[in-house]
Amino acid sequence: MLAAPGAAVAADNLPPLQPTAADLTTDSEACAAGEDRPFVPASPRANAVLNDPVEDDLPAEGNVVSGEFEAWWQDADGVEQRRTYRSPVSLPSGSTFSWQLPSGIPAGTVVSWRVRADDGEAVSPWSAADAGGGACEFVIDDTNPEPPAVSSTEYPEGSVWSDGVGSYGTFRFDSPSDDVVGYTYSFLGGARTTVKADRPGGPAEIRFLPTSTGPSRIEVYANDRSGRRSATTSYSFYVKEGRSPVGQWALADPAGSRTAEATAGPVARAGTGVAFGGPAPSGTALTSTATLDGTGHGFLTPEAPVVDTGRTFAVGGWVRPAALDHDMTAVSQDAGTAPGFTLGVRTASGEPVWSFGTGGTRVEGGSPEASEWAYVLGLYDAETGLARLYVNGEEAGTAAAATPATAAGDFQIGRARGKAGYRDRWQGEIGDVRAYDRVVVPAETARLARRTPQERGHWALETAPGGLSPEAHGGEPLVLAAGASVYTRPAPSCEPESDPFCEPSPAPAPLVGAGHLDLDGAGGHAATAGPVVDTRDSFTVGAVVHVAEGADEPMTVLSQGGAYGDAFKVRYVPATRSFELAMGHGDAPGAQETVITGKTPGSDGGRGYRVAVVHDAQLNRVTLYVDGFAKAETSFRSAWTSTGGLQVGRGRTADGWGEYLHGSVDEVHVFSGALSVVSLGQLGSGAEPCLSC
Repeated sequence: MLAAPGAAVAADNLPPLQPTAADLTTDSEACAAGEDRPFVPASPRANAVLNDPVEDDLPAEGNVVSGEFEAWWQDADGVEQRRTYRSPVSLPSGSTFSWQLPSGIPAGTVVSWRVRADDGEAVSPWSAADAGGGACEFVIDDTNPEPPAVSSTEYPEGSVWSDGVGSYGTFRFDSPSDDVVGYTYSFLGGARTTVKADRPGGPAEIRFLPTSTGPSRIEVYANDRSGRRSATTSYSFYVKEGRSPVGQWALADPAGSRTAEATAGPVARAGTGVAFGGPAPSGTALTSTATLDGTGHGFLTPEAPVVDTGRTFAVGGWVRPAALDHDMTAVSQDAGTAPGFTLGVRTASGEPVWSFGTGGTRVEGGSPEASEWAYVLGLYDAETGLARLYVNGEEAGTAAAATPATAAGDFQIGRARGKAGYRDRWQGEIGDVRAYDRVVVPAETARLARRTPQERGHWALETAPGGLSPEAHGGEPLVLAAGASVYTRPAPSCEPESDPFCEPSPAPAPLVGAGHLDLDGAGGHAATAGPVVDTRDSFTVGAVVHVAEGADEPMTVLSQGGAYGDAFKVRYVPATRSFELAMGHGDAPGAQETVITGKTPGSDGGRGYRVAVVHDAQLNRVTLYVDGFAKAETSFRSAWTSTGGLQVGRGRTADGWGEYLHGSVDEVHVFSGALSVVSLGQLGSGAEPCLSC
C-alpha cells in the first residue's frame, strides 16, 4: 500500500527506485517530451520497468513491487483530464508493468504520463522524462497521410517505352501531408524497401536500375511520424531493351583485311600481326575471329576513345588465349602513358587468372585455359563505384571499389598502354568485342556468354535392321553386338474381337515410343564407330535406363573414351541404388577418376530413370541429373578429347571392356554444349528438346 504523506517508514525498509526515462516506453517509442515527444496512431500502452533495492531484503523475503500510473491532458474546453491506474498484482523487482491508456483521448493533444513503484510500505518518486524531471509525453495522430505522387523523368508513367535495361533512373515520391517521414516502395515482384523523406513532410528520391525489359510497376505508400500509412499509389511504366553498344567489332572480317568493320563505333585499324578468319566458339553467332600473334604488330585500334572511363562502362568479348605464361590484354583504353582500364589475363600470382583493372583497382577470378574459349566482361558502375568481372556469364572474383582515370585515349584490342609504349600483347583469338556506356546486367552477360548446344546424336532405339540402330538425323548408327537387341511389343497371340475365348497375355510396353534396347549383361552393348562428341569441350549426354533386378555389380550405361580409359562413364551401382558419373583424367592405364554419386528417387516403376550428364567446360563443372534433378555436382578441370566411339551398356575397366549392363536403354541423346535445366527436363520424352531454352 502507499504510505500517507508524512507517514513514518520502517527504518529497515528502503523505498523503490525512481523510474528513469530509460525504463519507460510509449508503445515501442522511448520516453520523451517537448519536440522529441512521439506521435502514435491510437491510445498507446505505457510501459515501465520498476525496481526495488535488494539491500533491505531479509533471507527468503520476496522483493516485489506494484506500479501506479497517471496520465493527464487538457480537453477541448481547456479543462484538465486526469486518469490513474494501479497494477492489480505485484511482480518481482525488474519486471515490466504496462497500462493500456483509455480510448477517447483527443487527437492532436499533448498527453503526459508518469509512473511510480510501490513495495507495500513505501513508494518511489514519480518517474522523470529527463534529468530535469517532467513526464513522458505523446500526441495521438488519428489521420492517415495522403498517398504520394510518384514521378520519374527517365521512366515516365504510361505506355511510353523508355530507355532502358542497364540505365539508371530516378523515382521521386512526394505526399502533400506535412508529417510524412518516409516512403515504402516495391517494384513488380520485388521486396518492400523504406526510404526516409529528406525532411519532415518532404519528398524522397531513389535510384532504379532496370534488369529486364517490358511492363513494370512500382507501388508506394507514405508513412507518417505516428506510424500510419497512406493508401498505395501504383505507377506503371515500360522498359526498353538496353542501349546498343557504343562500340562493337565482330572481328569476322575476310582474311587479308587490314581493318575491322564496326557494327557500332569507328572502324578499327589492324596491325600486320592480326590474321582474320580464325576459329570461332561453337554454338555462337560468330563465324570467325581474329588471331593475334602476340607481337608488337598484333593489335587493333579505332584510334579514338570509345568509352568514358569516368562514368559507367562495360567491355567484353570472346577470347581464346594461345599461351598463359605472361600477362595479356584483350581490351583496354589509353589514359596518357597508362591504361584507363584493362581486361585480360594476369599471371603475377603464379597461376593465370582473368582480370579487369581500372583506376588502380583490379578484380580477378576464374581460371583461363590455353586454347579454351571464354567470354569475359568487365564492368565499372559509377553509381555504386564498384568494378566487377564476369567470366562465361557468371561473376568472378569480388566486386571492388574503384576510382577510374578520366583521361580518354584510344581504344585498344590486344594490347595495353605503358610508360615505355604498349605491352601485355594478346596471343590467341579475339571475337565480338563490345563496349557499352551503361550497366550490362547479369542476365545480359549470361546471354552474351551463352553457347547454344548442338545435337550430335539421337538414337530412338526403335529399330535395328541388320544390327544397326539408326541415328535420327542420318548420323552414325549404333552397332548392336551379340546380347543386344531392340525390343518392340509383340502382336497379341489372339484377337478378342474374333475369338470370344481369347485371353492374350499382356506384353510390357517399351520404355519410350515403339521400342528400346535390351542388354543381357554378359557382353551385350551398342556402340558408334567413332567419337560422337568432343569430351574436352562442353557436352551433354542423356538416356532412359531401366536396370534388371538381381544384379549386384556396377554396370555402365553410357561411356566414351580411348584406348585405356573413359573420358566419361555413367554407371549404376546396385548396392547403393545410385548412379555414378566417373570423369577420367586421361587415356592411360590406372588414370585417376573424379566420381560423383546421385541417389535414385526410388523405384522407376518399370518405366526407367532419365539420366543425364552435363560437362560445362566454360565453368569447369560436371553435373549428374536423375529424372530432371541435379543429384551431384563438382568442379572438373582434367577433361581430354576421347578417340573412341560412344558406348551404350559397357565401359573400360582395368581388364579391358566390362561392367556390362543388364537392363534396357532408350532415347540416347548427345549434344555438344551444356543444356539448360529446362532443356534437360525435356530429355527422354521421345521428342527433341528446346536447345535455345
